[in-house]
Amino acid sequence: MNRTLVKLSLFVNYFVFAILLNSVGTVILQVQNTYGVSASAAGVLEAFKDLPIAITSFLIASFLTRLGYRQSMQIALLLVAAIAIVMPFVPTFWMTKLMFAATGVGFALVKISVFATIGVVTDSRESHAGLMNFLESFFMVGVLSGYFIFSAFVDDAEPGSLAWLNVYYVLAGMATLAFVLLSAARIDTPAPDDSSKSLRQDFVDMLSLVALPLVLVFVISAFLYVLIEQSIMSWLPTFNSRILNLSPSLSIQMASILAAATALGRFVAGFLLQRFDWSWVILTSLVSAAVLVLVALPLAGSTSVEPIRSWAAAPLAAFVFPLIGFLLAPVYPAINSVILSSLPQHRHAAMAGLIVVFSALGGTTGSMLTGVLFEAFGGRTAFYFSLLPITLMFFVILLFKRLSEQPRYAESWS
Repeated sequence: MNRTLVKLSLFVNYFVFAILLNSVGTVILQVQNTYGVSASAAGVLEAFKDLPIAITSFLIASFLTRLGYRQSMQIALLLVAAIAIVMPFVPTFWMTKLMFAATGVGFALVKISVFATIGVVTDSRESHAGLMNFLESFFMVGVLSGYFIFSAFVDDAEPGSLAWLNVYYVLAGMATLAFVLLSAARIDTPAPDDSSKSLRQDFVDMLSLVALPLVLVFVISAFLYVLIEQSIMSWLPTFNSRILNLSPSLSIQMASILAAATALGRFVAGFLLQRFDWSWVILTSLVSAAVLVLVALPLAGSTSVEPIRSWAAAPLAAFVFPLIGFLLAPVYPAINSVILSSLPQHRHAAMAGLIVVFSALGGTTGSMLTGVLFEAFGGRTAFYFSLLPITLMFFVILLFKRLSEQPRYAESWS
């Protein structure tokens, strides 16, 4: 097994799916412009992405080693490449839904396979953590790149043009290249365990964890966090276009500030969490995020009559509001770390399943709800709504902190 080639393949796979997954905000804007879809209807695209991730992640957990890590990733890449090729030929909203459904299924296959493969190509805890961090960082590079790749195909002179669909030829080519690279790599998948649990037993294990007060409070906090994050990330390009009057391509490009701010925030949080108690870091982040919402959104009150086409001419709100990503960035990794370290090792897989499921439900709920609010009350009111889950999460974290300091639950769940 050529470990260098395998690692390179993992990076390319993650890069491709980072672009596809996080294009949802861009596509929400574009389907409104080109297909005449309402804001509330466009919001369902998040569900077509997230729910397949949750369902597929749970269903494949029991037999992934039987299928093989490389084979799983190859299926995922071929699936998205095939749908991406068809996209420009079938310019309809339902085809867009199908694209995101395929992306969700593919990402579930890739994410679990990638995480499993890391253990195969590393020899120590330090090298495992190092490769994991590099992969997550490269994922953010993909997210940032996606905004600029998509914006290059948007026609500002004719917002209703279907030219933006040509980006899927590029993405299909990238997925095909990733498939070829992966085919050249050999991955030593561990032999399956004949005593592995059934799907029904896996499901029962996941549900039984929710009986723990600590886990129940955690899934609520995870749900609320992803609801906040996705409601902003998915609708920021539309907010930039409809409220700040940026041109479509500039609206997409400037949404990249949110991804960059989130990446930087998690990097800084890595140092802060080593020095300060996790709960204080999170609570401070939530309060700061709420203050930023109250400061930034009033700045969006007056904009240019003519569409703004350059970064230099963009209003201050376009630069300030996305910084909420920096402030919220520490929350999700910290609460995941706390819950996993509070449970016995053999419960981590089931807990990971719950994390995926409730994160997906939170993302879908946030995006769809914001779409409804955006259509009914406008973009500023829709983004003011984020103050409610931020406030709720503040109190949930206080309870989570108290429960996490109680004796560990491992003895009760052997």
